[in-house]
Amino acid sequence: MALPEFTIGIEEEYQIIDPESRELTSYVQEFLEQGQIVLKDQIKPELLQSQVEVGSQICRSIKETRQELVHLRRHILKLAESNGLQFAAASTHPFSSWTEQDVTPLERYRKHQEQMADVARRMLIFGMHVHIGIEDKDLMIDIMDQSRYFLPHLLALSTSSPFWSGRDTGLKSYRSIVFESLPRSGPPPEFESWADYNRFVETLIKTNSIDDATRIWWDIRPHPIFPTLEYRVCDICTKVDEAICLAALILAIVAKLMLLRQRNQSWRRYRHHLIEENKWRAVRYGIEGKLIDFGKQEEVSMRFLAGELLEFVDEVLDVLDIRQEVEYVNTILAEGTSADRQLVIFRQTGELKAVVDRVVAETRQGLE
Repeated sequence: MALPEFTIGIEEEYQIIDPESRELTSYVQEFLEQGQIVLKDQIKPELLQSQVEVGSQICRSIKETRQELVHLRRHILKLAESNGLQFAAASTHPFSSWTEQDVTPLERYRKHQEQMADVARRMLIFGMHVHIGIEDKDLMIDIMDQSRYFLPHLLALSTSSPFWSGRDTGLKSYRSIVFESLPRSGPPPEFESWADYNRFVETLIKTNSIDDATRIWWDIRPHPIFPTLEYRVCDICTKVDEAICLAALILAIVAKLMLLRQRNQSWRRYRHHLIEENKWRAVRYGIEGKLIDFGKQEEVSMRFLAGELLEFVDEVLDVLDIRQEVEYVNTILAEGTSADRQLVIFRQTGELKAVVDRVVAETRQGLE
């Protein structure tokens, strides 16, 4: 089995929490100044000052990726504690409002607000992006096209945003709803080649729709700067184990699709609106719902499809040494996603502050 040596990277966006009120607090400038002493350019501001973003170094295995992610989270934990604060990994805060957040005073964010108005201002959401290095540009586009089918599965397994502005939304990934108010978001369209994709980008630039490809926010995209395919569909995972599981599963999907290509095979491609239908189901119900089996034209439980996905990628797991990490999917199915666990705490206590406490505690797991 001939597979390339993959590179992997993870970006995560965290909430900065006041331990008394449990609300988000605008403290990112202090975080950046202190954090850059150790993390340098691995720690960055986000649009709102209650958010902080970290990015891993380029990793060459999932084991290395885990070490890097634990290293980053440990430093954010130390920064938070040294400033009398906490940090949390979930894609929405249960009750803090976007209308009360301070915007980071950088030119790119000022311009972003000018262009997007309230659509930009309400982006009080937190995500996880997984990068898989692919040097061949045409291959990257082909893998992106085929990967579109799996986006709802990945989202369902990662959901961590059931609350918004103090309400139980009834959804498992409210982050997805907020984010898709941006243009050029959601599942990407299909492209015939890298040249076809470039023509699309050039058209948007020439028509003053975007300045550059960083303004394309699809659930999966060719990264505008690095030679990576960037999977952006996931909610941020609360536990390190969950984040590494999703990163390993994404790597396994890419590897299996490459293997099929080597055999002159490919995963069947489906209509954009069918994929969007399955994504909506993942947003609404997470792992407790049903997705559509397009081939059979019938509903199938997400739990069953998760098992099928594990079977699909099985032959690459040992080659990549990621079996343990990918099979953590079974733990997610047994214990629920972060969204499921948040809802259990809320139903037991009736307190959104208790939900924040649970998320903060789970974010720390595996960092000691």
